[in-house]
Amino acid sequence: MSEPVAETGSAPASGGREISMMEAIREAILQEMRCDPRVILLGEDVGKFGGAFHVTHGLLEEFGPMRVWDTPISEAGFMGLGIGAALTGLRPIVELQYADFIFCAMDQVVNQAAKLRLMSGGQARVPLVIRAPQGATGRGAQHSQSVEAWFMHTPGMKVVAPSNPYDAKGLLISALRDDNPVLFLEHKMLYGSASPGGGKAVSDAAIGRLGRVVPEESYAIPLGKADVKRSGRDVTVVATAVMVHRALAAAEQLAQDGVEVEVIDLRTLVPLDAETMLASLRRTHRAVVISEDTRRAGVGAELVATIMDQGFDDLDAPVIRVCADDTPIPFAPTAQDRAIPNQADILAAIRRVLE
Repeated sequence: MSEPVAETGSAPASGGREISMMEAIREAILQEMRCDPRVILLGEDVGKFGGAFHVTHGLLEEFGPMRVWDTPISEAGFMGLGIGAALTGLRPIVELQYADFIFCAMDQVVNQAAKLRLMSGGQARVPLVIRAPQGATGRGAQHSQSVEAWFMHTPGMKVVAPSNPYDAKGLLISALRDDNPVLFLEHKMLYGSASPGGGKAVSDAAIGRLGRVVPEESYAIPLGKADVKRSGRDVTVVATAVMVHRALAAAEQLAQDGVEVEVIDLRTLVPLDAETMLASLRRTHRAVVISEDTRRAGVGAELVATIMDQGFDDLDAPVIRVCADDTPIPFAPTAQDRAIPNQADILAAIRRVLE
């Protein structure tokens, strides 16, 4: 098995091509399957159809049905299959059509995959990657949830949420080489391009081309290492996935008024890089955390608690959360837009913390 080259930076200016996040994820899977015969792929429609979002297109043709398995519509069944395969020495990738469907396999994920290494005294390994498209994209309450808080709460699981193609490829390669179960969350709005518009609140021009240049060769980004996507002196903004893009757009707008916002992309929620957040806070003395997850007992609550526990003395103002409403995601576009944080919400929160 060949080793990936070291990380070259969060968004290299040269040495790669401009590709989408969907293409970057597929390339990571392709390269790992080519160099490690233990890597297999299973899930609904991952073979002949190429995946619900066509991320796995062409993999069945190259690797055949012994390594790319189309499964029945039974998340509990094929999640158990993936865990069993991991326990016997393979390195399975289990793809869910939507992250929401992981709730059909909660016993397998939470009571089996997450706990077996500890329960066996380290004798059993579960090198399992669960790929799950998530996020609100007009598909209603049962296909639009953000599920990360459920699994941040589950000891034994690692949770990854990339915001751009460059990070997605490097993080997925690290996940595929980890000996613990990793939930790899892919925001559906990020699949098609590196700098999605994300609705009326954000424009491509405001976001730029974050992480679109991706090296052709294999490279690894360590799990548990956040990335400062924009440096600033006035306020620290912490986000993941599509919310990183909206935070950057808000920071660009505020820069016109002389406000310098530092934007931290956590990239990995478990393990959490608290030190990068705290180091930023020691410079800015103010913080806003942004999550598409719900406000009550969500990701934002955990991030605020971490900052208050470890960085309280550096704060000049209360930490502000910008989160989704505590409601199932509506199907109606205008109602969904109201429920999910947008650029205006982020701008208002930053201005409030600066008062």
